[in-house]
Amino acid sequence: QMQLVESGGGLAQAGGSLRLSCAASGRTFSSYAMGWFRQAPGKEREFLAAINRDGGSTGYADSVKGRFTISRDNAKNTVYLQMNSLKPEDTAVYYCASSMWDGIRRAQYQYHFWGQGTQVTVSS
Repeated sequence: QMQLVESGGGLAQAGGSLRLSCAASGRTFSSYAMGWFRQAPGKEREFLAAINRDGGSTGYADSVKGRFTISRDNAKNTVYLQMNSLKPEDTAVYYCASSMWDGIRRAQYQYHFWGQGTQVTVSS
């Protein structure tokens, strides 16, 4: 099993920034591609961003491209999501996930382990 623990969520104002972290344990972190998803109330969970094993390739959903940045530090077993220019519609529970398959993974079924989520609330 791989354990994933998100942190860094909270309350932000519109136009502000937050940085989410996801700490991994239990498996070799650098052997997993990573992704971030979110789920707003009453909506399905959606893909946000993904990064490959060595961090050399990233992919984003159109809704966050140019505002959010995914990165990873394999020495710290951590993946990050820097969120800038936040909007009220970014309010959701944010999840990190890991995939045993390298590359940019956008579909939920391609991920094997999930964190418990962290709440992000953006006020207008």
